[in-house]
Amino acid sequence: MEKEILACIDGKNIKYLHSGQISKFVFPMERKEAHEKKIHHLITRFFIISQTPNGEILYLVQKRGKNKKTFPEYFTESSSGHINWMRDLDLNKIKKEALRELEEEFGIPPNAVQRTLFSEINTEGLEIAYIFFGIVNYNISINPNPDELDVKFSRFYHKNELENLLENEKNIDYSKKTWGKILNMDVFSLFESQIEPLVNKKNSTALFIGRFQPLHHGHIYVIKTILRKYNKLKIGIGSSQISHELNDPFTKEERKAFIKAALKKRSISQDKYEIFDIPDIFNAKEWVNHVISIVGEFDSVYSNSDWVRALFSKKGIKIDKKITIFKKKFNGQNIRNLISKYDKKWKALIPKEVVELIEQFDGIDRIQSIYRKIDNS
Repeated sequence: MEKEILACIDGKNIKYLHSGQISKFVFPMERKEAHEKKIHHLITRFFIISQTPNGEILYLVQKRGKNKKTFPEYFTESSSGHINWMRDLDLNKIKKEALRELEEEFGIPPNAVQRTLFSEINTEGLEIAYIFFGIVNYNISINPNPDELDVKFSRFYHKNELENLLENEKNIDYSKKTWGKILNMDVFSLFESQIEPLVNKKNSTALFIGRFQPLHHGHIYVIKTILRKYNKLKIGIGSSQISHELNDPFTKEERKAFIKAALKKRSISQDKYEIFDIPDIFNAKEWVNHVISIVGEFDSVYSNSDWVRALFSKKGIKIDKKITIFKKKFNGQNIRNLISKYDKKWKALIPKEVVELIEQFDGIDRIQSIYRKIDNS
């Protein structure tokens, strides 16, 4: 039997998951070893609903099999499971892991799930749960896995049945709490966030958040594209309080200087944009409100980060389409890696005026020094 390799994380780094920085901090470990050493690891929890032709909502609930090592014969979410470690793990890949578990446990294929929505991260002891909601068609065929579930009681439940189940049966606490929330919300409204809104350019403002570590030609392409559609752009410098670290070597003042120099060189008036420092609070639930408290009003959000898009979408805020250009090349991590390897190709990926500022700030030596310390540790 092939060993299961989990996506694990040190407890001190869990906070970074709340800012969407997943692949930078997770590491692989065999499942048995992770459990024996009590290492934090990532899981998914998936809550599936459906709707009958007359508008009644149905809830897909799993009852764990009697041979399960933990919580045998307890009621829980629709499906759940460990997240397998993989390179460049991100929210989209975690969503695919949730869909995989749903198919393994209920026989529902990924293409049968109409919509999937990320809800939140929840720390549950050593497990870090990524919680998703999903919608499937009414009368979809389910095939509960007898090796995992109690086949008789793992099914769709009506609202009154689920309420009775939560009140009178054995339930896993984390899932019971989430089902309770779902029962008391207009869950379908969560899936109705508008994409690519129609705007009146004369009075419209967009928000674009990035870490700009450092600013590169990809950022410039995004900014110029946004300003062709919107009258004004609010630029947020994410994780603004962090600097002199592997993934965030430059200070907020240096990053602000990068942006101003590059936009001035391209004759973009300062009247067209504002720059805001957005410190990370490492709290996914409150992050969007935190951003709004800093930048004020805007009409739409631009981001190529699935994490950022998911958090704003959950709040019902309009999200524009992704704007990308050679994203593997124009990527902060790629540029920092090139600098660390003394590879001068990085200079072609960054505006000349930003290259000059990096040299002025001793940024090259800073990045190379950080990498050396990591290699020697």
